[in-house]
Amino acid sequence: MKKEENGNGRDEMVIDGSEEREGNAVPEGLNVNYLKLYYGKLFPHADIHKWMSYGNDGKHPGCDQSYFGRREFSFTLDNDIYLRFQSFNSASELENSIKEKCPFKIDIGPVYSVDPSKRHAYAQTGDNVFTPVERELIFDIDMTDYDDVRYCCAGADVCLDCWPLMTIAIKVIDTALRDDFGFNHILWVYSGRRGVHCWVCDGKARRLTNEQRAAIADYFHVYKGNENSQKKVSLTGAALHPFLARSYTEVLRNFFETKLLSSQNLFSTEERYEKILDMIPDESLTSELRGKWQDNKRSTSSKKDIDSIRWEQLKTMLQSGKQKVQGLRRCVEEIVFSFTYPRLDMEVSKHMNHLLKAPFCVHPKTGRICVPIDPNECEEFNPTTVPTLATLLEELNMGGVRQEVNDELDRTSLGESIRFFRSSFLQPLLKSCKEEIESSYNTKLQRSKNSLTW
Repeated sequence: MKKEENGNGRDEMVIDGSEEREGNAVPEGLNVNYLKLYYGKLFPHADIHKWMSYGNDGKHPGCDQSYFGRREFSFTLDNDIYLRFQSFNSASELENSIKEKCPFKIDIGPVYSVDPSKRHAYAQTGDNVFTPVERELIFDIDMTDYDDVRYCCAGADVCLDCWPLMTIAIKVIDTALRDDFGFNHILWVYSGRRGVHCWVCDGKARRLTNEQRAAIADYFHVYKGNENSQKKVSLTGAALHPFLARSYTEVLRNFFETKLLSSQNLFSTEERYEKILDMIPDESLTSELRGKWQDNKRSTSSKKDIDSIRWEQLKTMLQSGKQKVQGLRRCVEEIVFSFTYPRLDMEVSKHMNHLLKAPFCVHPKTGRICVPIDPNECEEFNPTTVPTLATLLEELNMGGVRQEVNDELDRTSLGESIRFFRSSFLQPLLKSCKEEIESSYNTKLQRSKNSLTW
């Protein structure tokens, strides 16, 4: 049960299970006073408003003046107070509310048909007019979903040995969104702890129906199993789908063989290699491999390359000429996919009404900032060096007191992330949005003229 404020000053108690709770524990140094400084000096309020307005800034003919005011924001405050259906009519309203309430977390929801803070008034009319009408196509990828294929960490912990699984997910999904679906305005954001979020912001993506979103999510859906399944991936058909074939040959296979095998020591113990042998549906073949590997215990092979040696032995046996059964030859690909292919939270992508944490939030458990990730440089991204709230405030203090906000940004390690957000994502997006608004307005104008002439 959480406390909800409806945007008009009244509080209500509501039961809401739609949001995964982060818990009450907060990192040392994450308190309201520190957040006040962060929201007052560094948080990019104006940029978030420009982004969420999508060119509807009132400066162009054809702008929808109500657009930004119909967007839902939700705030999680100290003491687990949860405010849903917040809405704002301007950048200053948004900024003032954030500075006043100092949310420990900010989530962004859909654009509704009417102002979400007035939804109760519309409900009393008996007409179901309160409904989501636009929402970015979003993806949520969490490292905890990879716990069965990583041995360095578990749960919320991540390190530089397992984080590359997120890098691979970004590469695979980003390429497909651009090349297979034709989307251009895609924002990847570090979740602040153990995963990544993706916002697809093209107009055609924001206007997708739930059915269309589900179809796109299903396009990416390969991971079929659960924690009790022996076989997590089943690749059927004589040939892989072109998207899967490209992902395998360009990204997954090389990553598995050159990085994951050694970083996770996938064949180093009997327990680990048995998990892989369980994916092969041929008992005589697995018995032969098992015998070889148990003999290897007494061999002189260095422990360092035991993983790659055993992988090559497995591949040779599965892909040799005598293995006529297509399913066995496909097992190599299925093993690679099981360990490396992106694992999406499907429900987040399928439905318009899901909330997602805003970029540049402070993660309430780690104190880290949710910074954008450049998909072209994602291999260089290091989650352990992402600035924390405490780090940023130290950097501000070291520079002394200045009035200029831009100077303050430049004095901190957050400046580079905000500049990337503006130049690589926000500016191209707004240019495209304004062109779309003007084109739509001119088309309507021409139709109006034609109808008058007729």
